[in-house]
Amino acid sequence: MEGRIIVVTSGKGGVGKTTATASIGAALALEGNRVAVIDMDIGLRNLDVVLGLENRIVFNIVDIVNGRCNIRQAAIRDRRIENLFLIPASQSDNKDVLTAAGVERIAVQLKQEFDYIIMDSPAGIERGFENSVTAADEALVVCTPDVSAVRDADRVIGLLYARSITPKLIVNRIVPAMVARGDMLSHEDVMEILSIELAGLVPMDDQVVISTNTGVPLVMRNESKAGQAFRRIARRLNGEADLPVEVPGAKTGIWNRFTHKLGLRK
Repeated sequence: MEGRIIVVTSGKGGVGKTTATASIGAALALEGNRVAVIDMDIGLRNLDVVLGLENRIVFNIVDIVNGRCNIRQAAIRDRRIENLFLIPASQSDNKDVLTAAGVERIAVQLKQEFDYIIMDSPAGIERGFENSVTAADEALVVCTPDVSAVRDADRVIGLLYARSITPKLIVNRIVPAMVARGDMLSHEDVMEILSIELAGLVPMDDQVVISTNTGVPLVMRNESKAGQAFRRIARRLNGEADLPVEVPGAKTGIWNRFTHKLGLRK
């Protein structure tokens, strides 16, 4: 069976796409899948640092597309999580060095090698975005609960639908106290505006900074609430579509779980 190509995108930069890519990719690999995470941000790579693999780069995605190496030569195997591989971006080229035709050509090979290929799209809707979505089967749109991120996400969602790609939404960096005070959009507000299926809700978590600085995937930090949220998103992608979405800050006591099972609470 061919692998699935999932692009992680947003429109606006700085909303957590790279963290989401690394976390979901690592979580899918922990579930037993063979996973490649690919940094498509040519010239501004970061996924290698987030995964702690920056010192092992020899080839990159540009080298594969231009025929200077094959996929297995460029893919860096993670030594902590079996079946997780990174294909880094080039740091010395610009975004115009790749073409959609070139990406589509290697996508065929990637689907033969991996169960999941997670593409980390750069910010914006220009060449880098076009290259990232050109071969995608599915899309995850990452959005923080602020007006500018929602507006950019709405623009990206329209572009994805134009390509017949149905996106799902991740609302990232939710601060329940701010939502309660009315200082932050709630996830219901974001969903009402964007009107797409929800993949998951991720709380603000200081562990994200620690994970990035140490190169330890967030989903390997058991104390991380964001890591736990990304693991649930990965499980939904991997076939557990009915796994309930946990709302950050919501009470999860015995009575709440009991009423949820009875269908009295959603």
